[in-house]
Parts: sequence; C-alpha cells; structure tokens
Amino acid sequence: MPTSFHRLFIANRGEVAVRVARACDAMGVTPVFAVSEADRDAPYTRGRETVLLGPARSAQSYLDVERVVQAAVQTRCTALHPGWGFLSENPLLATLCAQHGVTFIGPPPAVTALMGSKTKAKRAMKNAGMHVIPGSDGPLADGAEARRVADEVGYPVLFKAENGGGGRGMRIARSGADVEAAFADAQNEARAAFGGDRVYLEKLIEGGRHVEIQVFADRYGNAVHFGERDCSVQRNHQKLVEESPSPVISDAQRREACETAAQAAARVGYVGAGTMELLLDPATNVLRFMEMNCRLQVEHTVSEERAGVDLVKLQIEIAAGKQLPFAQSDITLRGHTIECRINAEDPSANFAPAPGKLTEWQLPNLAGVPVGAIRVDTHVEQGYVVPPHYDSLICKVIASGADRAEAIDRMIAALSSMKCAGVPTTIPMHLAILRSEQFRSNQYDTRAIPGWPI
Repeated sequence: MPTSFHRLFIANRGEVAVRVARACDAMGVTPVFAVSEADRDAPYTRGRETVLLGPARSAQSYLDVERVVQAAVQTRCTALHPGWGFLSENPLLATLCAQHGVTFIGPPPAVTALMGSKTKAKRAMKNAGMHVIPGSDGPLADGAEARRVADEVGYPVLFKAENGGGGRGMRIARSGADVEAAFADAQNEARAAFGGDRVYLEKLIEGGRHVEIQVFADRYGNAVHFGERDCSVQRNHQKLVEESPSPVISDAQRREACETAAQAAARVGYVGAGTMELLLDPATNVLRFMEMNCRLQVEHTVSEERAGVDLVKLQIEIAAGKQLPFAQSDITLRGHTIECRINAEDPSANFAPAPGKLTEWQLPNLAGVPVGAIRVDTHVEQGYVVPPHYDSLICKVIASGADRAEAIDRMIAALSSMKCAGVPTTIPMHLAILRSEQFRSNQYDTRAIPGWPI
C-alpha cells in the first residue's frame, strides 16, 4: 500500500475537477485531468496535463469505465479520484483500478456494491443500529406481493428502484387501487434508467426533513463523523440549499445519529468518505436511514468549513493507507454554514437548462466580510461557454457565520453582489428562499421550495 502518490488521475470535470486538483496541489501531487471534446479548452485546464477521453457524450467519455482506467494507466497515474457524480459509485471502476495497479480514491468495491443495493444497505444499517424506514425486506416479486406488503405497511407507500437514484424509478401509491399501476410504472422507469426492474417498497414519509451525515473511515477500523447537514430545500429530489447544523434536530438526536452513523460505517468495512442519508419522520421525530452515498457530495464544503478540515485531502491520505489523523474528540464543529448551488437554469421556466456564454461574470464582493466567511467553488470565468451536455452547475457559494442568522445574511449579501449575464441562473431563486419567512423560521420540508416562486 503506497504512503503517497505522485500523479493522480481526476476522472471528472468542472468544479469537481478543480476541487480535487486544489487538494492535489496542496499535497504536492500532480493532477492529470480527464476531458471530453466539450471540455478540452475549458479555462480550468490551462497549464494542466489533460487526457482526451472522447466526444462530449458522457457515455463515450466520462462514463466509459475502461477508457477512464486506460487513460490513468497510460499517464502513469498511481491513483484515480472519481469525484462525485459520473462513475464515483461504480464498483466496476474500483475493481478495474485494482487490476491495473491504480489506487481508487473511494471505498472497496464490495462495500460500494452493498450500498448500491438499497434493500441490502438498509438491512446492514439496521443491523448496525440505525433506524430505517418501514417497508419490504427486499425487491418485490410481483404486483401481488406489492399489494400485500403495502397493505401491511400502511398507505401511502413509495415504490423505489433497487439500484436507483436522483429521484428516478419512484412512484407513490396512496391506496390499494394505486398499487398495480405505481408498481408497474416504477419498474418501467427503473428498467429504462438503470437497466433493471427490481423495485422495493417503503412507507411514504411526507413532510419530512432530509438530513445527511458526513462520515470518514480508514482501513484500520477507525471512523469519525463531521456532523450533519440539512438539505431539505429540494426540487424533484435534487438539493438546492444545504446547511449545517440542521436547525430542526436536537443535540441529543444529533449526537446519537452521528455516532451511530460512524460506527455503522466501520462495521460494514467502509473506507474513505461517505454520506448517510436520513429522513426525519415528522410523525415519530425519528431520523431514519434511507441510503448511503459512497463518495463525497457536492455539499461536502459545508462540513469542511465547520470543521476546518480539507476532506478531499483526507480522502487521498486515507486511500494511500494512512490512519485517520484524529479521533472524534479532536473534531470541533464551529458556527453555521450554508451552501447555495448556482446553476445555469431558468427557475421561472420550470428550471429549464440554459447553456450558453457567460458574457459577464463577477464573484461576490468580499469587502467588509471576515476572511473565510464566504467561499466560492467554481470552474468558470467570463466568456466561458456552459455546455449543454452535463449538469449545469456553474458555482457553489458557501457562507459561514457565528449562527444561522449571520450565515443567511452573509449569503444574501454575497449573492446580491454577484454579477452574471448571458445565461439565466438560479441566483434570484436562492435570494427568494433566503429572504423568505418560511426559510428563516424553518417552516418547510422536502415538499416545497420556501419563498419560491416569487
């Protein structure tokens, strides 16, 4: 097992690639960027070593497992970081890396496969002491079993794809009369989106809050957490605003859930960065496990700011065989932090993607703001052309304060001072959310965007 890497292949693009490269630079590791035809002249690749994977189409570039591993080997990289999204939770990528002598920055393939099976993951986490959402013990065999289990669990119920994600392969049945159609529709969408029609059932929790816990584990059985994040402001299961700490759970809930999540990660042999996704059940006030993401997430920056720890750098160190450099008692989480994802989308037109050229681009005015209170992670500059082929994220703005009110005020000031022209963005929507009484008073859940539409 290596104790360090000299060259690391970044199998991702955009702000993800920039973020990983920043950690590499801090460690004295040479990053090598994977690029598609659409990204080969992107501003973040200037002065960097790049490898052309293929056409703009993801399936022939960033999602081509064999091509990605081959590029890493040919560029003499001894490690590969998948980032988040694309192939980050594909166990085949980790397996091929191992076969070619490339260290995969992530958990072992067997653990990724376990967590990729939603029902097996729930079973493992239940055995590890976490609360889970009531539902079927595994994928449903047919419509008759779906009806039987739904009747036992109680309506409404939610059918979910066994290997799904991103809100796809999900259908609601509010009564027995809805079961057959909902089950069939979930199967059909799962088959189209994920190549398989295995569907399971859960009790539908409505009006809940989405809470996630950032965990880290090394290969020696040590595990810690970096607190929780509340990501209940969503659209179609896609997170828009994240904050930490969650303003709706108690200190006792926080302590129990976070400690149990770290212990559960260690019990299943997890290695590296992972996120436990939980739903706060309003009927019982219990945090229930939904799934585990075997990677860092877009919103890891929130945890970084509160803990003062570079989580990408820590990922790389753990993959190189090092032990966690601290115990749980050494981690101090300070203040309150909020992240807003700024996308090239038009919220007033049902969030239609808006590719095009950024004719004006100005980052927040930081005059009078304490150093470190505002952070912007981005890969764009004025003149950058947002391509139509990928996620439309153009930057993440992260604001920290001594408390929630100060963090909100600083975020409003930061977003208000930004200038972006050429494409519509989600900045107006975020400002509406932050200024709304629902958001400030925590009177919202995963079902609606507070303060929007204006």
